[in-house]
Amino acid sequence: MALHTDIPTSTDIERLAAARHDYCVSIYVPTSPITQDTETARLELRNAADDAYRQLTDAGLSRQEAEAITGHVDALTSDGLFWAYMSHSLAVFFSSDGVATFRLPNLLTSTVQVSDRFHIKPLLRAVTFPHTAFVLALSQNAARLIEITADSPAFDVEVQDMPTSLEDAVGRFDDANRSSFDRMDYGVMKQVRLPQYARMVDQAVRPVLAGGERPLILAAAEPLAGIYRSVSSTTKLASHGIDGNPDDRDNTELSNAARSILDEIYADDIAQVREDLLENYPRDRVAFDSARIARAATFGAVDTLLVDIDNHQAGFLDEADGKLTFGDENDTRYYGISDEIARRALRTGARVLAVRAEDIPEGGPVAALLRYPI
Repeated sequence: MALHTDIPTSTDIERLAAARHDYCVSIYVPTSPITQDTETARLELRNAADDAYRQLTDAGLSRQEAEAITGHVDALTSDGLFWAYMSHSLAVFFSSDGVATFRLPNLLTSTVQVSDRFHIKPLLRAVTFPHTAFVLALSQNAARLIEITADSPAFDVEVQDMPTSLEDAVGRFDDANRSSFDRMDYGVMKQVRLPQYARMVDQAVRPVLAGGERPLILAAAEPLAGIYRSVSSTTKLASHGIDGNPDDRDNTELSNAARSILDEIYADDIAQVREDLLENYPRDRVAFDSARIARAATFGAVDTLLVDIDNHQAGFLDEADGKLTFGDENDTRYYGISDEIARRALRTGARVLAVRAEDIPEGGPVAALLRYPI
C-alpha cells in the first residue's frame, strides 16, 4: 500500500524551530493510509484541538483569541481530499499566523503541546530515519540504478555511461569449442570480464552518489555481488544487500526489500552510538544528565544527541547558560526540556537522532557525545 507523506526538509525544521509566538500549538495524531479508517484520526485531531483550546483559555486568552488559533483545525478536518491521502502519523503546527502539516511514515504517539514554541522533537523521527536510498540492481543481463524515496514510488535513475549489460560493457564471449573449456571460460569470466563490468558500473554511478548521504544498496547474485563489492570505490555502499538475481524483481519488490535493509542500517547506526556512549568515548565527553546536556547544547558542545521522542518533562532552559528549571506540564509558560535541548543541538550543527526510550542508555530522556568536556 502506498504511503502519502510530506517529509519535512531541513529548512522546514529550521523554520519551525526558530518560530516564536505567544502561543504555538503542536499536535501529533496517528493516522492510517487506509482511507476508510481516517475518520478516527479526524476525530482525534478535533479532540486534540479542543484540548489545545482549553489550555489557551486557561492561560488567559479570550474565547475569540483562542478560536483564532485553533480554528485552523476546522478547515483541515473538513478537507476531504487531504484526508483521502494519509500515512501513519499527522503532525499539525498552528499559531495565529497559520498552520503547517506533515504526513509522516512513522507511527507517533498522540501529543498536544502549547507553549511559545513548536514541539518539534517527534517530527525529527522522520528525518532521523528518512528511508531514502539508491538500489543498484546488477546482473550479467542488466544494470540499473533505482531511487527509493519516502513519499513516492521507486523509479529508475538515468545514469550517464551506465553499461546496460555485461555484453554491452565488455563484448560477447563466444567460443566455438566452449563445451571443451567450460572451466577455463568460467575462470576468465570471474577473474577478468566480471570485474571489468563491475568497475564500469561503479564509475558510472559514482557521480550520482557524490555529495549525498543516501546509502547504495546492492541487489545482485554471486559471484557478481562479491566482485562488485571488491571493486566499488563508493563509501555509500551498504554492508547489507539484496541477495539473488534482481532481474526477477520489479521496482516495487526491490523497494520493499530495500526498506527492510534500511531498518537494519538504522538499527546498526543507533547501536554504534550506544557503544560510543557506553564504551568508546572518553568519559568526560559522554553525558546522560539532562542538566549537563542542556548546558552543553547551549554552548555548542554536543556532537551527537539521542533524544526520546515520547518523553515530555516540562521546564525552561536559560537562554544564556542553559540552566535547567523544571515546570508544570500544564503551564503554557514552559515547554519540553528535551525538545529544547534537541533544538539547540541542531542549531549548533549537532547530529540529533530521535529515538525510542529503549534506545537510550542509562534510562534518561537524552544522552550525548560531546565535542569537548563541559
